[in-house]
Amino acid sequence: MEARALDLFYGLWICDLFMQRVQDDGDWSLLCPHECPGLTTTYGDEFDILYTTYEAMPEKVKRKVKARDLWFKILTAQVESGTPYMLYKDAVNRKSNQKNVGVIKSSNLCTEITLYTDENEVAVCNLASICLPKMLNSENQMNYSKLGRIVEILTRNLDNVIDRNFYPIPEAKTSNLRHRPIGLGIQGLADVFMRQRVPFESKEALDLSDDIMECIYYHALKASCDLAKERGHYETFKGSPASKGILQYDLWGKTEEVEQGKDRYDWKGLKQDIMMFGLRNSMLVSPMPTASTAQICGNTEGIEPLSSNLYTRHTLAGNFVVVNQFLVNDLIDRNLWNAEMQAELIKHKGSVQDISSIPEDLKQLYKTTWEIKQRYVIDHAARRGKYICQSQSLNLYFPQPSANQLSSAHFYAWKQGLKTGMYYLRAKPASEALNFSQEECESCGS
Repeated sequence: MEARALDLFYGLWICDLFMQRVQDDGDWSLLCPHECPGLTTTYGDEFDILYTTYEAMPEKVKRKVKARDLWFKILTAQVESGTPYMLYKDAVNRKSNQKNVGVIKSSNLCTEITLYTDENEVAVCNLASICLPKMLNSENQMNYSKLGRIVEILTRNLDNVIDRNFYPIPEAKTSNLRHRPIGLGIQGLADVFMRQRVPFESKEALDLSDDIMECIYYHALKASCDLAKERGHYETFKGSPASKGILQYDLWGKTEEVEQGKDRYDWKGLKQDIMMFGLRNSMLVSPMPTASTAQICGNTEGIEPLSSNLYTRHTLAGNFVVVNQFLVNDLIDRNLWNAEMQAELIKHKGSVQDISSIPEDLKQLYKTTWEIKQRYVIDHAARRGKYICQSQSLNLYFPQPSANQLSSAHFYAWKQGLKTGMYYLRAKPASEALNFSQEECESCGS
C-alpha cells in the first residue's frame, strides 16, 4: 500500500488499432517502444503498418494477450478509481491544426490541451472561460453578437499574454512563441439550458451546444486572422491544415453540414482570409474544467450538466445549504415551494425524480448528471467537437458503474470521433448516510 503512487494521475493514449482489436476480439502484442522505434511518432495508417510489422517479429513481442482482457483490466481500474483518463491518439492527431509540426503524444492533466511537445519545446497553453449566462438577453436567448465580441476580445488578450508571460523554462517559451496556442472554454452551459427551459436530454439542447461553439470558433478564427494581419502569422502556420483552408469541422468531415446547413457565418470568406493572411494562433478552443472560477462566478461548471439541486457550500464563515434557484423559482410560481418540499429535497439528496408532487416537465428540466443518460453527454461533446481545435475535458457519470456500461460508453465516444474519451469516471459511494426530514425525526422520537 505504501508503494502506491497516489499523486500520479495516469492517462491512456489509445490508438484506433487497439480499439478495433478489442471490438474484433483479437490479440494485442505488448512491445517495448525503445526496441520498436517509431511507434510514438506515428499515427493512423503509418502506425498500423509499423505496429503490425514489429508484431510479426517474435523477438520484439514481450507478451501477447487478448485485447479484451487488457480492455477489461482498464475498465476495472476506472470503476475502482475513476482513472486512467482516456484520449484517442488517432483522433487527436488527424484533427490537429499542428499536424504539420509533428505527432502529439499526450495531453495536459485535464485532457483538453493537446499540443505538440518534443525534447526542444514544452507545450504551453493560455486559457480563458466565458460565462455563458452573461451572454443571454432579457428574454434569456443567447446573444450571439455579444458572445462573438467577447470571444474576439479574449482572443486578442490571450495573444498578448503569450508575449508578456513568465516562462519557468526556456523550452516552454520556445513552444509558446512558435505556435502561440490559446484555449477558449465555457462555463454555465447547464444554467443556459435551465434559463431557456431546455432539458439536457433534448434536440434543442444539442442544437444550442452546436450553435454556441460554432460562434466561439468562428469569432476566435476571425480575431486570430485579424491579429495576423496586424502582427504576422505564427511561425509554424505554413503547411498547417488552416493554411490550406482546412478548418476543424473539415477535419471532422462536416464541411457540408456547417457551410451549407447554416447561413449565420461566412465560413468560405473567412477561409480565404486565413489562407491569404494566416492565423496568429495555432489553436484556439479547448473547453476546460472551471471548478474554481465557476464557483466564484456562480455558474455550473464548464460543459457539465447540473450535478445536484441541493448542496452544501463550505466557506470560512461556515457551511451553507444552497438550493438550485431556478428550481425554487419554478416551484414558487406553481405554489409548490414550502417547508415540506424543502424537506423532500433534502431527503432525496437534491434529486426531484422521486418527488411525486413535482410536475414531469420540471423533472425533465432538473435532471442531475447522475440521472442523465451518458449517451447525451457524449452526443453534446460530439456536436461541440467539430468546432474544438484542441479537445474538451469530459467526465462521465455512472451512479454504480459496471464494466459493460463503461465499455459501451467508451466505444460510443470513440465511434463518435471524440478526442477525449473520458477525463474522470464519477461514481457514487457504495454506501451513504441516510437523509431524514425533520418531521420523520420527530415522528420516531429521535
